[in-house]
Amino acid sequence: WPVPYWRCSWFPLFFSLSPRPLISASGPPGCPPGVDPSVYSWFVAVDADNSGSITATELQQALTNGNWSHFNPETCRLMIGLFDRDSNGTIDVQEFSQLWQYINQWKGVFDRYDRDRSGNIDLGELLTAYNEMGFRVSTQFCQLVVMRFDRLAKKSLKFDDFIQSCVMLRSLTDAFRTRDTNLNGVITVSYEDFMTMAISNKP
Repeated sequence: WPVPYWRCSWFPLFFSLSPRPLISASGPPGCPPGVDPSVYSWFVAVDADNSGSITATELQQALTNGNWSHFNPETCRLMIGLFDRDSNGTIDVQEFSQLWQYINQWKGVFDRYDRDRSGNIDLGELLTAYNEMGFRVSTQFCQLVVMRFDRLAKKSLKFDDFIQSCVMLRSLTDAFRTRDTNLNGVITVSYEDFMTMAISNKP
């Protein structure tokens, strides 16, 4: 794979939320320094129990696919785990802000290839989307991803399935990159190291 393994470009903020009372764009009182007021407003809306942190269940209640179905629980658990730096099963407002950026990056890519606005992308669209995101993978690999994450057996991925696959790719790519000290896209791993990479992979 050419460097970079993971290339991020930020897209306009957007992801589907279940209806909740809107909060002023300036943000409610208590918005921490460095956090976008609109992001903090969403954080407060999603934090249903006002605990100051968000669980996977609260996140699932807030996020919907294009067909208004809620995200599957596993995707929400993985997203929480991806940004849960202290491993307490929840994310605070700073961690939520980072998650928000990634969701919108994934949403921007997904929407560009969901041209019929069906809420799904097929194999060919998935391959193009991955390559745009900096993942140099083959058609055969994308076929495997669709088989792994297509929960409805439609030979395509919904948005939450797409996010789940992106979490997998990012996790494995990060593990590969730490071992590719020569930056040539080739690593040599022991059996135990390989098994460690597989078990440590969040999906």
